[in-house]
Amino acid sequence: MDDQTREPDTRPTNAPEIGDASPPTSPEALLAYLDSLGIETETIAHRPLFTVEESREMHALIPGAHCKNLFLKDKKDQLWLVVALADTAVDLKRLDKRIGAARLSFGRPDLLWEALGVRPGSVTPFALVNDRAGRVRVVLERAMVAEPLLNYHPLVNTRSTVIRSEDLVRFVRATGHEPLIADLH
Repeated sequence: MDDQTREPDTRPTNAPEIGDASPPTSPEALLAYLDSLGIETETIAHRPLFTVEESREMHALIPGAHCKNLFLKDKKDQLWLVVALADTAVDLKRLDKRIGAARLSFGRPDLLWEALGVRPGSVTPFALVNDRAGRVRVVLERAMVAEPLLNYHPLVNTRSTVIRSEDLVRFVRATGHEPLIADLH
């Protein structure tokens, strides 16, 4: 599509100054963006949760499948966001072949902030709203996408947002990313 027929980019913008601790897109701006796409969500506030293990206590309180997000970099410097069910065992030594990546390792916190505008413990597919350059490739676990409701942090780890799986895929595409839906085990 040429620039003249492209729809305007309506993703929120409010980039921080260098060293600013606030995310480029606020949770409120993200939720407003989802609403502008006609995507219904429910957001629940809670204490900060940094790991899947810490979040287990919330499983009974928040409906839907609980998920994990891995920010990865391959040896060719391609960035990856792998999103899976919380209990999926992801073997990085075999994942690269499944998704067409070079040898994978975890991305550094400063690279995470630069590419997705979130801090460790707050990695989420919603951070794709901040990847305006399209640097990050997205992998969604097939079993996760088959679940009706999914949970992710809305850019901060003090809240969880429930979204329908088909709406997650629609959101990812609205940010300019085409997700690879794959079996991860």
